[in-house]
Amino acid sequence: MFKKILIANRGEIACRVIKTARRMGIQTVAVYSDADARAPFVKMADEAVHIGPSPAAQSYLIADKIIAACEQTGAEAVHPGYGFLSERTSFAEALAAKGIAFIGPPVGAIAAMGDKIESKKLAKAAGVNVVPGFVGEIEDTEHAVRISDEIGYPVMMKASAGGGGKGMRLAYSEKDVREGFEAVKREGLNSFGDDRVFIEKFILNPRHIEIQILGDQHGNILYLNERECSIQRRHQKVVEEAPSPFVTPKMRKAMGEQCVALSRAVGYYSAGTVELIVSGADPSGESFYFLEMNTRLQVEHPVTEAITGIDLVEQMIRVAAGEKLAFTQDDIGIDGWAIENRVYAEDPYRGFLPSTGRLVRYDPPVEGWTDDGEANGRRGVGGVRVDDGVYEGGEVSMFYDPMIAKLVTWGATRDEAADRQIEALDAFEIEGLGHNIDFVSAIMQHPRFRSGELTTGFIAEEYPDGFHGAATSDETKRSLAALAGFLATARSDRARQVGGQLGETLDPPSEWAVRIGETDFAVSVDEEAITVDGDEIDLALEYTPGDRVVMAEVGGKPLTVKVKARATGFTLTTRGASHDVRVLPARIAGLTKHMIAKVAPDMSKYLVCPMPGLLVALHVGVGDTVEAGQPLAVVEAMKMENILRAEKAGKVKAVNAAQGESLAVDAIILEME
Repeated sequence: MFKKILIANRGEIACRVIKTARRMGIQTVAVYSDADARAPFVKMADEAVHIGPSPAAQSYLIADKIIAACEQTGAEAVHPGYGFLSERTSFAEALAAKGIAFIGPPVGAIAAMGDKIESKKLAKAAGVNVVPGFVGEIEDTEHAVRISDEIGYPVMMKASAGGGGKGMRLAYSEKDVREGFEAVKREGLNSFGDDRVFIEKFILNPRHIEIQILGDQHGNILYLNERECSIQRRHQKVVEEAPSPFVTPKMRKAMGEQCVALSRAVGYYSAGTVELIVSGADPSGESFYFLEMNTRLQVEHPVTEAITGIDLVEQMIRVAAGEKLAFTQDDIGIDGWAIENRVYAEDPYRGFLPSTGRLVRYDPPVEGWTDDGEANGRRGVGGVRVDDGVYEGGEVSMFYDPMIAKLVTWGATRDEAADRQIEALDAFEIEGLGHNIDFVSAIMQHPRFRSGELTTGFIAEEYPDGFHGAATSDETKRSLAALAGFLATARSDRARQVGGQLGETLDPPSEWAVRIGETDFAVSVDEEAITVDGDEIDLALEYTPGDRVVMAEVGGKPLTVKVKARATGFTLTTRGASHDVRVLPARIAGLTKHMIAKVAPDMSKYLVCPMPGLLVALHVGVGDTVEAGQPLAVVEAMKMENILRAEKAGKVKAVNAAQGESLAVDAIILEME
């Protein structure tokens, strides 16, 4: 067994590998860029080596720097995590040339399956179903248009070396191909150093199912069941679960055996994932097609660990050291259900725009997870596990992926795992930047999610007008009104005692006017009871003024609420929605109708940068006439390109930013006449 390994990655996956290596008695080496100098994974590792500036292209993507760090520290092996150099054959070959083990599959398998074009040819030759498409190299945009016309719309354009939702565009028409083809090439080149693109038919009502593969260097290859990854946004996974509510034992066996055969054809070992697309239009579930094989550890591997009890990182390390798998296919079972939500630095209330900045507050529902070698250890604390690599006061950088953490819950049933997600999300505190906690909580509560009727179009279909918070029942609003009245009373009582001057001579208000959205409630609070509109509410809680999370019971039902004080009330967040709650003493609430409303300034003539990012393209200049919907600029943030369009027709009066410039959120790019 290795004595020391280097992790050629960052963030949560670096922390994840270090935890298992530590339990195995293996020393670890971290490598870090300028942006990650104070990151948790750097502190967790036994040693750390600085490898360059913040951009990945100048640090984590330079193989020579990783190898130099190995030689400097005496690391015998490298775990690449996912992304970066994890599927680059030249990196694995360079390590081998230096006698350093690669904790991953053989170079031949990476080469065969890591290239989407070549892997489709190989899969087709092996008799595996593949999606109809063009697997040759595409010359230019005109060639891409001709190919798309022949295949038939809709089509998917993908960067050949892509992954993680990067370098992908869905095209419903020739116009979409013309707009998106060059962007796919650029994203492929910027993220993976390869601008080749292929085009394939887009399967309608598709489900995204993937099979986890694990093999050793002695010819043993197993499948560790499937994961359902259909809930995606912009082709990037948001929710993953294991097993799938769609896959039957018969399907699981057919998919698993086919994926094992494909893996065997390329001499595969280590952990890997075969991604399949399944037509939701076929009730038999037999219409599944090979998409690609990821020759690395997947982001969503914890859900497989939770239902199988197998530590995939440990197995990768053991396989790289030459050990045989200590179990067979018959030993692989399914125990319970696991769901993973990716907590992203993006604002669902503003069209999911990337949100970088400082984590003013970061307090997850549990502190990481225990890994004592037992299966239950990988299910976290009380069925809740958080994989993260950030810290309170730290920066979520524009240079890397926007994922803050992975929240994984396990339960005996799917509903139990989903309920545990909702409870954990209610207690998950993040402040300082936008995040998607409310959004994923809303998904967990959605009737369609609960029914298991999922496709990759779930988010677009269920939230066509964007996300505005989960639907809140009248019962929950009444509970929040009661809580707001209690909190206001406690705050008022504390305020009168702060100076010690008034003593007991001035009682706090007991009658409150509470407004939640457009709904008004009359709340009465005294030592005996709390009433809302005259009806008594059974509210039980422990609260100290200043508490940010309140654990309450309303009518015997648990309710976890995040509390943020405001001048005239509170922001109360629970069950996937944030509510600005106005609380005023009843005797003065009526006076608010005399307040003059503040009129928002007209910003329609400005093109405003919606997120911090890099201005990679500016399509217009001063004096140009533009039409509504016309692309004006492209801003790259967190490795994704965002097209900014004209809200209305007009003429460009002034341009305030230049191509290649880094922009802050709300920076004015140009002004219209």
